[in-house]
This record gives sequence, C-alpha cells and structure tokens, in this order.
Amino acid sequence: MKKKNISTILVMILLILSLVGCDSRNKVKEEGKFYIVTTTTMLADATRIIGGDYVVVTGLMGPGIDPHLYKASAGDVIAMQKADMVVFTGLHLEGKMGEVFENLNKLNKKTIKVSNGVDESVLLQSEDKSLAHDPHIWFDVSLWKDAVSELANGIKELDPEHSEEYENNLNKYLTELDELDAYIKNRALELDEEKRVLITAHDAFNYFGQAYGFQVKGIQGISTSSEAGTRDLRNLANFIVENEIKAIFIESSVPTKNIEALKEAVEAQGFDVKIGGELYSDSLGDGKSGDDTYIKTFTKNIDTIVDALK
Repeated sequence: MKKKNISTILVMILLILSLVGCDSRNKVKEEGKFYIVTTTTMLADATRIIGGDYVVVTGLMGPGIDPHLYKASAGDVIAMQKADMVVFTGLHLEGKMGEVFENLNKLNKKTIKVSNGVDESVLLQSEDKSLAHDPHIWFDVSLWKDAVSELANGIKELDPEHSEEYENNLNKYLTELDELDAYIKNRALELDEEKRVLITAHDAFNYFGQAYGFQVKGIQGISTSSEAGTRDLRNLANFIVENEIKAIFIESSVPTKNIEALKEAVEAQGFDVKIGGELYSDSLGDGKSGDDTYIKTFTKNIDTIVDALK
C-alpha cells in the first residue's frame, strides 16, 4: 500500500475514534484529571512524577520494548486520540511512529516532543544516515533535566490552574536528578581512566560516555534497525583483546545474540571476556526487578558497569 494511502487511512481512523473515545476521556475529566499518553517508559515515569495527582498516564511501550522498532497498534492510535496530550522523545527515537505524530498534529492534538527542550548544539551527531542526531539523551542526566523541564512546560500549558503544583514537582525531581548525577560521577571515579570502556549491543550510551568519562563502543549502530556485520564483530573482538577489556554488556531491550557472538570471537583469540551483566538502554526495568523508575534504572546501570569493570 502506498505511503499516501496509509496516511489518509490513519487520518480517517483518528477522526472516527475522536467520537469513540469521548466517554473514556470524559470519565477522566470527571475525576478532575488529564489523560496523557507517552511513548517510552522513561517518559511515562517522568510524566507521573511531574503530573502527580492531576494526571492519568498511559505508556505505550512497556519494559524491555525497543522504541526504534516499535509500530503503533490500532489500540495505541485509540489511546492517543483519547488523550488530552501525547508525549514523545523525538529525534527519530520512535522511528516507526513519525507519521502518526504528524497526523495527530494535523488534527490539532496537543503533543510534546521533549527533545525540543535540549539545545541542538549539545546533541551528538549520528553515524546512522537515517538519523541526524543520537536520540538517547536520557543517558546524560543534565540533558534529561532539560527534557523533563520541557515536559513540565507542556503539562502546565495543558492545565494552567495547577501550574504551581507542577512546578514544585519538577523542582523536587530536578534535585533528585542532581543527586543521581553526583552518584554516577562518584561511582565512575572508582575506575581508572583506562578501565572506563563500555561495550554493549548497540550505540545507546554515547551521551553516557561523554558525560561520565567512558569510551563507548556498540556492535550495532545507534538504531537497532541497523545490522552488525562480521567485520564489525571482528574489529571489536580485536579491540577487546588488545586492550584487555574485562567485561561486555547485554541490553534489556536488544537480543543477546550479537554480544554472545562477540564473546565467542574474543575467546577464539584466547582471551576470556565475561558478560558483565544486563544494562537498561531504551527502556526502564519492570516492577519485578525493582528498577521501574529512571533513577532506579540509571543507578542499577552504573553499579553494574563499575562492579563488572573493576
């Protein structure tokens, strides 16, 4: 089916669902709350914290879901149409949903792209030709502070009556993020500079590396839609052996096969590298893991990295 036809169909679906969703939306309004739909788990967490008692939040992507490959379902379209506001990261993180966001804007649905809060001059360039910038901004806490401040501005515009409460929630959260940032920096300093080498399944951690002094290498590119080749694995295996890297890391939202293949390629050269643990990259943890907030997730990541590389 041609792209133009798909776009037309989506617009028609959204128009029809604007009527279907009225009852549910009115119920939320009767409770004095605003219904906000977010894409990623990181955004759902931040929206609940800043919105507090005045919002009901639905996150489209659950724990372990890869936003690079995520396609909106019919149920997602319904949820977004019912929402008072839709929140997404931008920078093509939600690469398969761009057309949906465009159609929401055409229908005057309020959307917030949190990456608009980050100064473009500090965004990292992407080696992936399909992306202008690296979208993984949450791995530098200072940039995530800018993103959640943009989110807070959007919520205040949606509900000016409670702006003071939203501002108080934001300021409290920014203080907690400053504490997180300090913790990450202190833990990183436990490693000698030459040991601060982070090797993962895909290039999600470049902002982390720049902010906290790590050399970062991924098997795949910034987007998991790219494929890793034999040469990529071989070159990275050579690097691990030459630099005697102790550990490499799997990711919660990316299949483990490439990291396992890398481990085998290293061991074929007579060097033993361990899998240092699982890192959260494009998703938070779940309630069972206890790592279901941004702060808990990032704390778990830095503890896993430092403990494995010591």
